Amino acid sequence: VVRKSPADGSLTTKLVRIDRPIMRIPSLAIHLQRGVNDGLKVNFQQHMSPVLATSIKNELNSSPAPAAGGDAKDGKSSGPNAFQQHPLLLTLLAQELGTEASQIIDFELQVCDTQPSAIGGAMEELVFSGRLDNLAHCFISLRALTDSLGSLQEDDGVRAIAFFDHEECGSSSAPGAGGTLMMDTVKRVSVAAADNGGEENGKEVVEIALQNSFMVSADMAHALHPNYTDKHEPQHGPAFHKGVVIKHNANQRYATNSVTATLFRECGAKRGIPSQEFVVRSDMACGSTIGPIVASGTGMRTVDVGIPQWSMHSVRECCGTVDVDYAVRHFVAFWEEMPALEKTLMATVDP
Repeated sequence: VVRKSPADGSLTTKLVRIDRPIMRIPSLAIHLQRGVNDGLKVNFQQHMSPVLATSIKNELNSSPAPAAGGDAKDGKSSGPNAFQQHPLLLTLLAQELGTEASQIIDFELQVCDTQPSAIGGAMEELVFSGRLDNLAHCFISLRALTDSLGSLQEDDGVRAIAFFDHEECGSSSAPGAGGTLMMDTVKRVSVAAADNGGEENGKEVVEIALQNSFMVSADMAHALHPNYTDKHEPQHGPAFHKGVVIKHNANQRYATNSVTATLFRECGAKRGIPSQEFVVRSDMACGSTIGPIVASGTGMRTVDVGIPQWSMHSVRECCGTVDVDYAVRHFVAFWEEMPALEKTLMATVDP
């Protein structure tokens, strides 16, 4: 949310999260669309507008709250900062931020499910939650990084995690994987860590750092669905409770190759951590990840992995509790085992 101070006109940005369900996108009853089970067709403009509140029509169509620097006249805000939004929404945001609605001049917000996650299943072996894809790996990688700090002094490399926006709509944005964040970070860290003798040597340091780097692109995988087993390749159906899935695709929708898959798999195997393999059916296309985007832009060796889940992209997704633990331990093993394991591979490469 962007706020403008009425005192001096200064601008500030604030993060906001309203933890109660203030909106609802109601579906149409089956009685009014008898053919819905033959195929649901959603018009996103017409059918996906959220309902904020119920009230008299005139109240819903009342003039918006004036933006900073403007007065509401005939339902419109005047002035250079005119900002058209329903006054009730602005009031809710203002209450959450502890400010006045008239000081809110812009925002970028998303509607999301507010129902808390839950552990379920008869044996409490499942996680029911919204946005497991891909907040699950944000949690897993952060937990693994903190769990591995005890061995950091023994590592001559740099351990890092990166969380990108906009993966589901192409990643072509400044904060997306198609932006410059990864390259900028590698440049700044490698140059700062090296005692280089000038700009040209600095460039060489960056190139060497990129070639020596290894990226684990972690995004949720599709678990074998008991009601749709025909949607998986018969020999590659990832299951719950069997570890992280290593993803392969000949069309380079995943950045995994034989070497990166082996290194990642062996890191876990050295500690008794299982892993699985996934290849999509030959007659189906698969989704992609940020792996190929970052790998092609940096040249870093990359493996695409993820824990298996059901109901990807639904409001309520599902994964296995054990796989979260497996993934945390596998990522810790990756950071701690990779340096020595990689040296054995390089030492045995034929000239």
